[in-house]
Amino acid sequence: MGERDLRVSDVEREHVGRLLQRAVGLGMLSLGEFTERMDTALAAKTRGELNAVLVDLPGIRLAGQPAPKAPQFVYAPRPQFGYNRPQYGPRLPHPVAPGNVIRAKLSGVKRNGNWHVPQTLLIESFMGSVRLDFTQAIMSTQVVEIRVDDYLSSLELVVPADATVDLNGLDLIGGSAENKVRTGPPMGPLHLVVHGKVRFGSVNAKHPFGTQWKKFLNGA
Repeated sequence: MGERDLRVSDVEREHVGRLLQRAVGLGMLSLGEFTERMDTALAAKTRGELNAVLVDLPGIRLAGQPAPKAPQFVYAPRPQFGYNRPQYGPRLPHPVAPGNVIRAKLSGVKRNGNWHVPQTLLIESFMGSVRLDFTQAIMSTQVVEIRVDDYLSSLELVVPADATVDLNGLDLIGGSAENKVRTGPPMGPLHLVVHGKVRFGSVNAKHPFGTQWKKFLNGA
């Protein structure tokens, strides 16, 4: 029996899931490709089947091998909020439609109730606040990518009980990121992949108020 025929564990599947998430953040995979490969990884029984989803991804390494190089950032000044700012990469794997951009300049923006969530959201904020409540939202896909370009602002993500959130792709400069929900590969109805630049701001992912009490009372 060769090494490719060895059985794999849930820990190995989750490790590959994290590598695929990193590939999305680096622009190597679209979200559609990510979902397809994640399904294959979760169904994989042998090491050969599991490794097949990574073979064409440069810089992605399995456990025990050297870590991939950090992504290179692209400096591209552009006018925004009345002055020029650098735009940092990596760039999105596909363009963001104008209707999928949320901007908050010295103001607060909220999305809650039965709002339609696109596959990709771009959030640009300057001294503002953005609150996205996904608990009753209408989803078009399981995996949602949120690209953040933040100055002195706050981003709050409220997700359902079974959702997962990945904040590992955020680049913080004098800022903070707090994840109070489950991370790792997508297992439930919603998985948020959040990446981008946060400058002297904050990102907070959490469940609705009272979720933990409900789980306790239900014996979970």
